[in-house]
Amino acid sequence: MRLDQLLPGLLASDPARPRITCYDDTTGERIELSGKVLANWVAKAANLLQEEYDAGPGTVVRLDLPAHWRTAYWALACWAVGACIDQSRTAPDVLVTTDPAADGAIVVTLAALARSAALPVPAGSIDEARELATYPDRFDAWARAADTDPALVADLPRGGPTLTYADGPSSQVPTSARVHTVAGSPTDFLRLMAATYAADGSLVVSRGTDPGDLSARVASEGVTYTC
Repeated sequence: MRLDQLLPGLLASDPARPRITCYDDTTGERIELSGKVLANWVAKAANLLQEEYDAGPGTVVRLDLPAHWRTAYWALACWAVGACIDQSRTAPDVLVTTDPAADGAIVVTLAALARSAALPVPAGSIDEARELATYPDRFDAWARAADTDPALVADLPRGGPTLTYADGPSSQVPTSARVHTVAGSPTDFLRLMAATYAADGSLVVSRGTDPGDLSARVASEGVTYTC
């Protein structure tokens, strides 16, 4: 499955099914998004990328974000416009980051109910919490990536193969699995997300969680596969 077809595949299968559940135990938040709600976030982010950055095939985006539900919709938005997520780039065409001081970037606030960044962002940056809601929740791509276009380049020094749009994710994730992961490398998270969605599954992400609490969470969330 092409990476830009992951989200359409989830919507065709079951738009009401939870597709990502994110526990941030550093803040006590639990957020769960169905396929339909995830698609709304993706559409807004993709429209922002197209309208503000003319993003499309050939555009390089770096996601300076942790493993998180917001990272999921930004990654899917990048693939929706045909861009390449290159985690090794220090000077990408578009930087999506949690750093409120980043200039010329899309500044993301992780808190679910945030309506603006905690601090004013630089004049050349976009405050995602304030601006994203203003973009349409329907999206039509201006261009489609070619099969051979790069879609995901790993961060260094971890390395790993570059994924093209036609490569699709390779994984042993079982069909329709409920997959739990402890937040780690953003690139590893993106690969796992892609593999899970290609298998028509759903993700449970734990951040800042006491290891002693994980077994109870896995049981309560109906997890069938851990990674």
